[in-house]
Amino acid sequence: MTKDLFGRHRAVLPDWLALYYEDPLEITHGEGRHVWDAAGNKYLDFFGGILTTMTAHALPEVTKAVSEQAGRIIHSSTLYLNRPMVELAERVAHVSAIPDARVFFTTSGTEANDTALLLATAHRRSNTVLAMRNSYHGRSFGSVGITGNRGWSPTSLSPLQTLYVHGGVRTRGPYAHLDDRDFIDACVEDLKDLLGHTRPPAALIAEPVQGVGGFTSPPDGLYAAFREVLHERGVLWIADEVQTGWGRTGEHFWGWQAHGRSGPPDIVTFAKGIGNGMTVGGVIARAEIMNCLDANSISTFGGTQVTMAAGLANLTYLLEHDLQGNARRVGGMLIERLRAVAAQVPHVREVRGRGLMIGIELARPGTDEAAPEAASTVLEEARAGGLLIGKGGGHSTSVLRVAPPMSLTVAEAEEGAAILERALRSI
Repeated sequence: MTKDLFGRHRAVLPDWLALYYEDPLEITHGEGRHVWDAAGNKYLDFFGGILTTMTAHALPEVTKAVSEQAGRIIHSSTLYLNRPMVELAERVAHVSAIPDARVFFTTSGTEANDTALLLATAHRRSNTVLAMRNSYHGRSFGSVGITGNRGWSPTSLSPLQTLYVHGGVRTRGPYAHLDDRDFIDACVEDLKDLLGHTRPPAALIAEPVQGVGGFTSPPDGLYAAFREVLHERGVLWIADEVQTGWGRTGEHFWGWQAHGRSGPPDIVTFAKGIGNGMTVGGVIARAEIMNCLDANSISTFGGTQVTMAAGLANLTYLLEHDLQGNARRVGGMLIERLRAVAAQVPHVREVRGRGLMIGIELARPGTDEAAPEAASTVLEEARAGGLLIGKGGGHSTSVLRVAPPMSLTVAEAEEGAAILERALRSI
């Protein structure tokens, strides 16, 4: 039956719509941290629909909220007052740490980042944007134009002039040999030099931890140092929190807080986990920035009642059950367990990450040369062992991405680590 579905998929969907596994997987249902395929096989889910199933599969609090709201009204557009949207906006504004915050809801992280770019370029009257090398910000025409990862940027055409900055990857590139302080200083000097050769940009957009890029990040404090340089010139800072937000990194509620000595960003974008699978994205910005548009706008599906009900229930559950603390505790244990395994596997170049956002970079033994074929082998072996993980990376897809739902238990973390160990040893 799955092979028949695969054939139908290929007949009507684009060739560039990527699928995992040589024998693609149809997931039919899930519960907690587990999912089942069409053949009845059970898997421990360490990828959560690309970091989207943030709390748990079939979380009763969320499914109940969705069902009850669907029984009242599913949708009306933003042309009418919408109580669930106002209530979720109030909660998001409160936890954002942005003063006088305004919130606009979208249907995806791509749309959220496009909206942030619209706001920044309109506010600053500039179409120049600074972005990080190895970054990923979505699949729309505008967001592809600021994506610094060749594997996910299919065209050089763009409505924006994009300039790429060093710093998003700590262990590769021209400054990799420096210690953290010198690394930050070198990146700041590079930024200053770049700004001296161009007209004032609208904004810098950056993921605190690069997601598709392989869960890479700079030393803590880099973006705070960047912010000081940018603030002097009136350049805005956009934090793309689509993958890092809501406590996933464990240490902080937002990824930008690891770089926060100069205060919150001007704009924050979010999506994925807040809806726990429902299509919720959004933008948070200071009122003066959010209100700078001088034309009418609406959203047909952004903020629709049923997705807002899901977001409210999901955020409430996350806060009441301290899932950020769980990500810190269980994620820290999992990272150390995987580092112990990696020390015995020659193909593992680095295990990195924070909380429940962990990357395992593979390379050909004794070199820094990426090993995408090894990553594919581990992905398949992990599935065979009953574990689903992801892939990513900058120069090639040679990084295994581990990002379970944030309610992961210690026992499940141990189980997943054991499966990963067997898969890594199979290379």
